[in-house]
Amino acid sequence: MANYNLTVPISDEDIRALRVGDTVNLSGVIVTGRDAAHKYMIEHFVRTDDVPASEQALYETLREILQGSVIYHCGPVVRQREDDGRWEFVAAGPTTSIREEPYEAEVIEHFGLRGVIGKGGMGADTLQACGEYGAVYFHAVGGAASLIADAVKEVVAVHKKDEFGVPEAFWVIRVEDFPVVVTMDAHGRSIHSEVERKSKDALARLTYSVD
Repeated sequence: MANYNLTVPISDEDIRALRVGDTVNLSGVIVTGRDAAHKYMIEHFVRTDDVPASEQALYETLREILQGSVIYHCGPVVRQREDDGRWEFVAAGPTTSIREEPYEAEVIEHFGLRGVIGKGGMGADTLQACGEYGAVYFHAVGGAASLIADAVKEVVAVHKKDEFGVPEAFWVIRVEDFPVVVTMDAHGRSIHSEVERKSKDALARLTYSVD
């Protein structure tokens, strides 16, 4: 296990150098996105041959930002400054990622993502996409929302806030030294599936011994 400092955009080479258990301090511009955002991207951008004209500008913006970048499963708590109207993150804890499993593989492929941040891990489709397209799953520490918010140095922009609401909006943020751990890598390894398999094996042994 090693420690890395990575800056967005991240290269395929740098992502494929990461292994499960490595710690990373992540810097650069990333985007938050949860259920509504993923469903929206799939329906309007990914599984269509004709992006609606009204959404073309957002599509081009997201494509530019997400290429080589990271999407963060996060529903932030924010505040707006009175002096200049700029947004700030008050809390930025990770959301349970498995809810995005039906979408994430296609989002990784379509937008050229290098990483996904969340908690709890993801499933087989996302793991396969990580290997095929060069991406990893970064685990952020749950229960440290205020600490993680300190790594958010600037809210660059926000999209779909009025339509989706604050937690579900696309928040474009600049982070510095965002602390994460690689728990799914581009080499087919997922600590989440390993823990689940070992737990099932242990349960089976216990059940057998009781019988």
